[in-house]
Amino acid sequence: MANQELIEALRAADAVQYGEFELSHGGTSSYYVDKYLFETDPHCLELIAEAFAERLGKTKLAGVALGAVPLVAVTSVETGNSYVIARKQKKEYGTANLVEGRLEEGEEVVVLEDIVTTGQSAVDAVDALREAGAKVNKILVVVDREEGGRENLEDAGVEMEALLSASDLLEGE
Repeated sequence: MANQELIEALRAADAVQYGEFELSHGGTSSYYVDKYLFETDPHCLELIAEAFAERLGKTKLAGVALGAVPLVAVTSVETGNSYVIARKQKKEYGTANLVEGRLEEGEEVVVLEDIVTTGQSAVDAVDALREAGAKVNKILVVVDREEGGRENLEDAGVEMEALLSASDLLEGE
């Protein structure tokens, strides 16, 4: 069953918008879930951290930069689990790491992500984490747009669990 309190919080933060929107993968949609509105809302962050914490053990966390960094940070505080950040590409200065933070070879990591559409950015993060030596078998997401992301992640050998689906979020709107 969908987390009705989280649905109401995302709606109250105006994170669910209707109109004509271009998505990051190039497609269009009649609705948009604005992650920056729910990721900057303390009540939404609290509910997300609590919901993620219920699904986690003592495993290390990873957040996909930039969008999932607030989610992984607040979930780390909620659980006491440390985390790393998976970048989309290496920076050209400093350490030039693709994964930021402490990660041990063979360490199990659960990836946290805001919204999954095709799942490509999450797959890229999983690949980067695995390349850095992590074992990644699971990803937790706030919203699954139900547009093939789950299947793409499964093809990459990762189980995806979503707090909400687009169907949950749009029901009754």
